[in-house]
Amino acid sequence: MRVSECMTREVTIASPQDTIRDAAKMMTDGDTGVLPVSENDRLVGVITDRDIAVRAVAEGKDPSATIREVMSAEIRYCYEDDDVDDVLRNMGELQVRRLPVLNRQKRLVGIVSLSDLAPRQAGRAGEALSDIARPGGEHSQSPH
Repeated sequence: MRVSECMTREVTIASPQDTIRDAAKMMTDGDTGVLPVSENDRLVGVITDRDIAVRAVAEGKDPSATIREVMSAEIRYCYEDDDVDDVLRNMGELQVRRLPVLNRQKRLVGIVSLSDLAPRQAGRAGEALSDIARPGGEHSQSPH
């Protein structure tokens, strides 16, 4: 099965110049915990609800601080024609629950989450979640 068969296509995109208040509102309106960040028609990062909590609120940033100040600039992604098993394995290795989905021209076409994949690949999704939840790894509470 390909990612394109289970990804979410309707994605709200933020700008790095938007404020973290704007990002929080977009997340609330879209019932999501992540926003791809795009500039000049290119994906330049992602911002998560965790980024807002850890890199903004915990650091005492004002709600008018820009997304650029707290977003994750290192972009992890998959392609729409990637195999779901490969993406699940990659999510586990990277310890992420969501990935932007690009076409082969590197344009954002959607987002895929562990919960999108789990109903279709329950066993592999469980393994990925186990990897994601393990302590350590490159992701930490500290900025960038």
